[in-house]
Amino acid sequence: MNFKTKIKTIVVSVTYLTTLVLFQNCERDDICAESTPTTPRLLVEFYNINEQDELKTVPRLTVYGEGLALNPTDDNIDGTLVYNTNASAVELPLIVGIENETTTTRFVLEKDTNLRLDDNTSTNSNIDIITISYETEFVYVSRACGYKSIFKNLEVTFEAFDGSTWISNIIESVENVENENTVHVQILH
Repeated sequence: MNFKTKIKTIVVSVTYLTTLVLFQNCERDDICAESTPTTPRLLVEFYNINEQDELKTVPRLTVYGEGLALNPTDDNIDGTLVYNTNASAVELPLIVGIENETTTTRFVLEKDTNLRLDDNTSTNSNIDIITISYETEFVYVSRACGYKSIFKNLEVTFEAFDGSTWISNIIESVENVENENTVHVQILH
């Protein structure tokens, strides 16, 4: 083998090895796919108190986290999750607390919001407050997505804001909130 051929062989070999090393060290992009389940919201559905298997729409429902809005109006709906809408289900975001410690989140559920908004002073809406207690647990999803939170030992209660309640009963369908594929809480009215 002459000198030129040896040099050519060395250059090709080094180029091949360099390319091999570079491509072997490349990693796919660490992007969390949108389809990857992350921290779930609490799925609440409303049912008929007399026919507990039947969904029942709540007329003119407004929902917001306690302290995040005060008597929302058409001009100011900041902080509301649902505003003056007929709804048979809502998804509520829970506060991610310290792992394995009890956290409490409260939501205001206002039925017949339109009665508060109208000019008739003899009619008014009916406001109940639900209190949700749970423990947060962090679960590793992947390098790209990091951790998600699940909520364990779910307990939900309700109380009237002022006067009578429109909610008759609450049933926790599951003890742990791990995904958004199932109803977590049923509110009977």
